[in-house]
Amino acid sequence: MSPRYIEIMRKKSHLVLRMLEQRIGQELLLQVFNKQLSLATNAANTKIGSGMWGHLLLSTNLFVKAIFTVTGKEMAVFVDQWVRTGGHAKFQLTSVFNRKRNTVELEIRQDSVHERGIRKYVGPLLVQLQELDGTFKHTLQIENTVVKADITCHSKSRRNKKKKIPLCTGEEVDMDLSAMDDSPVLWIRLDPEMSLLRSTVISQPDYQWQYQLRHERDITAQSEAIDALHNYPEPATRLALTDTIENEHAYYKIRCRAAHCLTKVANAMISSWAGPPAMLTIFRKMFGSFSAPHIIKQNNFDNLQHYFLQKTIPVAMAGLRNIHGICPPEVVRFLLDLFKYNDNSKNHFSDNYYRAALVDALAATITPVISVLQPGAPITADSLSADTKLVLEEITRVLNLEKVLPCYKNTVTVSCLRAIRRMQQCGHLPSIPTIFRAYAQYGQYIDVRLAAFECLVDFVRVDGKPEDFSSLLTAVENDPEPGVRHGLARLMVTMPPFERAQRHKLDTEAVVHRHLSNDARLRCDLVDLYFTLYGLKRPICVPLPEIQAMMKHMHNKEKERVERERERLEREKERQREMELKPVIKQEIDDTVIVKREPEAMDTTPIAQLAPVDQLPVPLSSIKEEEDKNVDIISVHDIPMGGYNEDSKREFISDNAAPLPGIPGSCGPIGQRRKRRTRRNTNINTSTSTTRTRKTTKINCPSPPPPRTT
Repeated sequence: MSPRYIEIMRKKSHLVLRMLEQRIGQELLLQVFNKQLSLATNAANTKIGSGMWGHLLLSTNLFVKAIFTVTGKEMAVFVDQWVRTGGHAKFQLTSVFNRKRNTVELEIRQDSVHERGIRKYVGPLLVQLQELDGTFKHTLQIENTVVKADITCHSKSRRNKKKKIPLCTGEEVDMDLSAMDDSPVLWIRLDPEMSLLRSTVISQPDYQWQYQLRHERDITAQSEAIDALHNYPEPATRLALTDTIENEHAYYKIRCRAAHCLTKVANAMISSWAGPPAMLTIFRKMFGSFSAPHIIKQNNFDNLQHYFLQKTIPVAMAGLRNIHGICPPEVVRFLLDLFKYNDNSKNHFSDNYYRAALVDALAATITPVISVLQPGAPITADSLSADTKLVLEEITRVLNLEKVLPCYKNTVTVSCLRAIRRMQQCGHLPSIPTIFRAYAQYGQYIDVRLAAFECLVDFVRVDGKPEDFSSLLTAVENDPEPGVRHGLARLMVTMPPFERAQRHKLDTEAVVHRHLSNDARLRCDLVDLYFTLYGLKRPICVPLPEIQAMMKHMHNKEKERVERERERLEREKERQREMELKPVIKQEIDDTVIVKREPEAMDTTPIAQLAPVDQLPVPLSSIKEEEDKNVDIISVHDIPMGGYNEDSKREFISDNAAPLPGIPGSCGPIGQRRKRRTRRNTNINTSTSTTRTRKTTKINCPSPPPPRTT
């Protein structure tokens, strides 16, 4: 089962049991639990066979039957709606006050029912209005996606008057009502008892959220108000958040969340902000020495609320930005002074988490570098700003000190590694994973290794190569520590190396077909990773089956063609080798003679027509055979060597050659050849009849030299 599924199932089971408790009551639910516990105890004390152990297991159906047996209430519909069906309801609430009728016109919408994970709710829904005269609850019946209702107010507007307002807890508080309008409603809450699996979006004015944050005693309501107030960057919002941070009666988590919300409000109000940076005065007032407020007092963590505030406020202040988009220099110097004056000598508790928070605050002050260097120029110490140099020196000093005096669980080392990676991301340091690989080696503390792997995963996602990604997968499969294997897989699920359905250099078929581990927990982690990277569809790097089969067929054809070409080349090489081994006889030019016919005076054939034909090379063997014939034999040394013309070259063409394209009778190649043959036959007949009547002269040719053998 996926770890993500188990986590959600654990949270949902807690909420479902809480809903069940509200429906049947706490006492009846305890009776159901006691009955199941007694049955299990009796079965455990009885010696029964293994086949009867199934009664010791508690399933959903058995639990529903037990509820019906004890309480008499049927919970089958409830289980089908909230256990066997996924999703939750989502409500959007808007309100308008009608002064004439003294009513509040509510509109509740479910416009997100078509979104994934959102389901339509039908049933009762509780709406709580805090008015000037107290808290009033109203139950509305939700049947459609849009429900409108008019709720009559029990109070009348008393603006500009101070009066004690009764709260839902019975407490009466003094409120300044000068910021109100004509409406007597201070704030509105939807499903305050959280009896449903739902999410709410409430639209109301900023002063109502401020009243809710200041005076509501429900922590959930205060958290909802903080989440909404960052959308209203106004001086009144700033004052409400500051009062919440300084309120000693407020829950410490609400005070910490108010500090982070004040950071967002201050950044939005940077053009109109006056005075020192936000929360600087609060911190010095709470933790500064009396004689010199800029010097922090000795650490004293006896008050846990102050301890958590002392950790949170510096981190929240590090998120402040000026009009240039960088952290104010006063904040950087303030954080460096916290390192300088930190004294934990008289504290009963370790300050390792506090120092780690200070390192995180320094890392949060880093902003992307505005480079004035040439593109591709190396990053040096001279190219860093003054504040960045101080931050880097302090982080280096703390990291080196950790090697000598390591703290509990090496929390400071973990924060230093993340700070170094943050500086690499912003361009202040070269993106080199060497230091992270060193801290990720087996033998380091597991938290340090996981922090180093976290930085490596981020490096692979931004600047990594396929080899780097493959090394991470190898560590997931073969690392000696199971906790590291599981943690690294979860890190890659949280920060995937590449986005789904997008081509990436890390997305290869080797990653798709990577083998899974035999560890069941690790296999579930890798299933989550596969789903995060590829989902339920075919990975882009894997071709379609049809294309893959076609490519395979084409590959086989190409392979056969290459094999035939290789065999042909081998045969040619073998033939060339055989020819090199055989002796070669070179024939001199004297082996060839030219036979020339001399026409007589009575010959009527034009010499110009016989010239192209009578200059033909004739071998000596043919000359010996023609000795007895009536031909004139002339020595080859007496005849100048001349080149052949185009007509004589064409006479060497064999009759078996393929005919050239053309039209018979035209001036093309075929037509010219036929005319030339006709002319030649006529000349030969004339020459023959003339030769029979003339006297022949015989001249002996010198014998050819013997052939030379090489």
